[in-house]
Amino acid sequence: MKKASVFLINGAGMESFIEKAAQSNPSLKIYELSKNIDLLGSDKEKNPHVWVSVSNEIIMTKNCSAFLSENDPVNSSLYNKNAEEYVRKLSILKAEMDKSLKPYRGSKIVTFHEAFPYFAKEYGFNIVAVIEREPGSEPSAKEIADTIRIVKKSEVKAIFAEPQYPASSAETISRETGVSLYILDPAVTGPETKEAYLDIMRKNRKIMIRALSK
Repeated sequence: MKKASVFLINGAGMESFIEKAAQSNPSLKIYELSKNIDLLGSDKEKNPHVWVSVSNEIIMTKNCSAFLSENDPVNSSLYNKNAEEYVRKLSILKAEMDKSLKPYRGSKIVTFHEAFPYFAKEYGFNIVAVIEREPGSEPSAKEIADTIRIVKKSEVKAIFAEPQYPASSAETISRETGVSLYILDPAVTGPETKEAYLDIMRKNRKIMIRALSK
């Protein structure tokens, strides 16, 4: 970090360590890729999971290219070329998802934690309950019971766990309500390949269709 000249971050409050990082290198230029995105959440705390919306991922890609070009003008044409190519791929993905998920707008779902509000907003899904407000913090018996009640009275179409966390709480809710459980990936982990985000989101699209078409 001390040797870096620029630091690209997600922003929206995700990098809680950012002040300490800035102190280690006062000349470090820090840029939030979530700039110009309408953030969800409260005035006190914004939801940082902006990339789970493909539209937001396009904005972040353009932000990245613009910032790198500004700080490294010699390679500006390369940054712009790569960004344009990736935006083209993202736009194809977005068109696929817009078309295939449109019939399921308004569907009520339960998600594992607060990773999917941007995804839900983009495709018109209604998140009626969240199993874990804080990732890694198991819900209490009362919280699970409350979620079960919500699911039973809300005509929930599907419950979603995430591959990064144990699904025991989600499995309990699914078992007690009879609503099927699926795995939806917020793309916070994955293979270090250029196509990783595209592949994960296409898999999510297939899972959503399978879950909501029942």
